[in-house]
Amino acid sequence: MNLTYVVLGFVIGTIFAAIPGLTATLAMALLLPVTYTLNVETALMACASIYMAGMCGGSITATTINIPGAPSSMMTALDGYPMQQQGKGALALGHAALGSMFGGAVGALLLIAVAPFVAELSLLVKTTGKFALLAFALIVVVIAQRGRIAQAGLAACIGLMLATVGLDAMEPVTRFTFGNANLTAGIDLMPVIIGTFAIAEVLMQASASRDTSLLTAAAEKVKIKRRDFLPPLADIRKIGLGCYLKSCLIGYFVGTLPGAGGSMGSFLAYTEAVRTSDDPESFGKGNPKGIVASESANNAVCGGAMVPMLTFGIPGDPITAIMLGVLVINGIQPGPQLMAGQAGLIAPMLAALLFSAVVLIPLTLYLIGPYFIRIVALRKDVLYAVIALLAVVGSYVATYSTFQMFMALALGVLAFYLRRNGFPVITMLLGYILGPNLEEFLRRSLALSNGDPTTFFTNLDSLFFVLLTLVFVYFLVIRKPAGKPAAAGAR
Repeated sequence: MNLTYVVLGFVIGTIFAAIPGLTATLAMALLLPVTYTLNVETALMACASIYMAGMCGGSITATTINIPGAPSSMMTALDGYPMQQQGKGALALGHAALGSMFGGAVGALLLIAVAPFVAELSLLVKTTGKFALLAFALIVVVIAQRGRIAQAGLAACIGLMLATVGLDAMEPVTRFTFGNANLTAGIDLMPVIIGTFAIAEVLMQASASRDTSLLTAAAEKVKIKRRDFLPPLADIRKIGLGCYLKSCLIGYFVGTLPGAGGSMGSFLAYTEAVRTSDDPESFGKGNPKGIVASESANNAVCGGAMVPMLTFGIPGDPITAIMLGVLVINGIQPGPQLMAGQAGLIAPMLAALLFSAVVLIPLTLYLIGPYFIRIVALRKDVLYAVIALLAVVGSYVATYSTFQMFMALALGVLAFYLRRNGFPVITMLLGYILGPNLEEFLRRSLALSNGDPTTFFTNLDSLFFVLLTLVFVYFLVIRKPAGKPAAAGAR
């Protein structure tokens, strides 16, 4: 049964990633209500397969019609589409699948190797350290939004405000309910996630006027055969094992940086491949090495992004933020104690990540790859109407509350206007998820120290995270050259 959900999750994630305008993040948000009917191991395994599929699925349309299905595949289009124009589209997809398989496997193996050490270190973090850790997570994700730090901070504050609605964390009194009994239990996590990602995404797509006729015509002209997917051994040797490994390591370590994501990983790996190439002029004209560098890096990001999510409760990107939500929904405390006390719940997810990379990426592309490109011809009005319906019904089924369903709609409208004005909604979601524990550990630490705030500087675990926060602020905000924030934010 677990294997069935992993395979279904991978196929759904690939389809959503291949359709321009849709993302694996949206797929995971829509399927989140289903996790209520599954045990937590199965839900996390399905999420891991969707994550891996979302990274590699975007290369399909990036290569065949020069429209990246996912932001992480933008660099793939630079060499994938020229190969398609040369009649080598299937070969380009084969190189992309091989790079994705290699990157995903290396990222998952590195993640598995790190897990035991993290489990031992997590036992050293106490109450004051937990507050300092959560504060570090929130601050770092905010300042990682280059050029949008003020907007990210305000969005995080909105998330923290939403988290305070309902019963007090330490005392049996209600807060900010405005006399409405429906708010006594607070705002459920499910409406927040569905509204922030699914409903807001539908509104974003509806507000963007697009002519899809050219997209449909381009998709219908593409013809792919299965035997053309297999890259020749000579091409693999020419690319070199060093390119694969270097791109994987770049992607993995970029993934461990909060807020970096697959786009930055593929960009840096592609740039490095051009820099070290004997023929840099061939990049952008159909060089398979560019495809391999991009895809190896963005799939290795999957393993890297889970390191801060599992160990510090810091999502590396929107998908890991939703996976963090799956843990919270199932009553699992994200952060250092997760790896120490509940490692058995995490191990199947790591295995699913590795299985998706090594088996499902090549198998899916070979079996049904020729048909994936045709899904871009779907009518967008019907597609987004179905997505909106699934989002609304899912928010009701998750809570069986009409009030929470309307709350999802309201939060979707709020997230839509935030996104339209440059506010990163990922920080709002993180503020909401971390808010209750942040408040609880703060108040508990102050209670134990009789209200003395210096307790965060006299305990070694909290002092470590305070200093780490200052280091991140220095390198990401203070030391940053003038004029860079806007450029980085635009990129």
